[in-house]
Amino acid sequence: MDQKINLKELKDKFVITDTDFKLIRAAGTLLGDFLPELIEKWYAWLATQKEFSMFFGTNSNNLMQIKKQQLSYWQSFFSANINEQYVTDRYRIGEVHARIGLPNDIYFAGVSKAFQLIADELWNIKPMPANIGDIANAVTKHFFLDTYLVMDIITHIHNARLEESHKTMIEMATPVTPIWEGILLLPLLGILDSSRAQDIMNKSLSKIAEERTKVFILDISGVASVDTAVANQLIKITKATQLMGCEAIISGISPAIARTIIELGVDVGEIKSTSTLRDAFEIALKMIKVTIS
Repeated sequence: MDQKINLKELKDKFVITDTDFKLIRAAGTLLGDFLPELIEKWYAWLATQKEFSMFFGTNSNNLMQIKKQQLSYWQSFFSANINEQYVTDRYRIGEVHARIGLPNDIYFAGVSKAFQLIADELWNIKPMPANIGDIANAVTKHFFLDTYLVMDIITHIHNARLEESHKTMIEMATPVTPIWEGILLLPLLGILDSSRAQDIMNKSLSKIAEERTKVFILDISGVASVDTAVANQLIKITKATQLMGCEAIISGISPAIARTIIELGVDVGEIKSTSTLRDAFEIALKMIKVTIS
C-alpha cells in the first residue's frame, strides 16, 4: 500500500524521544526470555474468543507459523527502530487484517490483552529496575504508535473500498440509455448532490456525442428532493446538452419540486419540462419528426 508517512512527525505526535527508544530496548532486554511465554499466554486468551476458529482455524502447523511471525513482531517492537521498513511491516499487518475482515473490537481487545501481559511482567521483574516507571511509560507510548500504524492503513483501505463502492453505485444509478434513434433517456433515482450531478453531466455529454443524439430526456421522478444547488446543476446539464445541438427535456417534475424551484427563484430559462415521462417521450418524438399512429 502506497501510504507515505513522515517519521519525525509521527514520533513527535506520540511524544517518543530517543530516550524513550532506549528505554523500550531496555524493556526488550528485560522481557527477552518472556516473549515466547507472552505469545503462548496471548493465544491461550485468544482461543477463548469466538473469532479464534473463524480467523485462525484449527490447523496446528498454521498456528505454529503464525506464532513464529508473532515472535518476530515482538522482537521488532522492542528493537524500537522506527524507520520506513518498520512502518511498511505494520502497514502489511493492517492490510492482512483488512483483507480477512478482522473486526476492530477483537483487534483492540488483542492489543489490550498483550499490553496487560507485558505490563504485568514488567512490574513483577525482580530485582525491579529503579526506572521501571519510565520504562513502562515508554512502552505504553510505543504501543499507541504501533496500534495507530496498523489502524491507519485499515482505515485507509476501508475508505478506499467505500469510495470505490460509491463510484460503482453512481455508475449503476446513472444509466444513460438510447430509447429511440436520436433520443436518450436518463432516469435519476435517489439523492442528487453536486458531485453526482457533475458525473451525470460528463456521462450524458459523452453519450450524446457518441450517439449523435437529437433529444435528451432527463427524468427526475425518482429524485427525493431538489435544493438550489441541485436545481442549478440540472439547468446546467440541460443547457450544456443544447450547446451540443441536442434538445433537452426534464420530465417527472412533481408539484412539490415545481414549487421548490419557483420558491428558490431558479432561472429555468427556456428549458422544456413535463410532469410525466410519457409526455416527454411524445414531445421528443415530435422533435425528431416521428409519428406513431
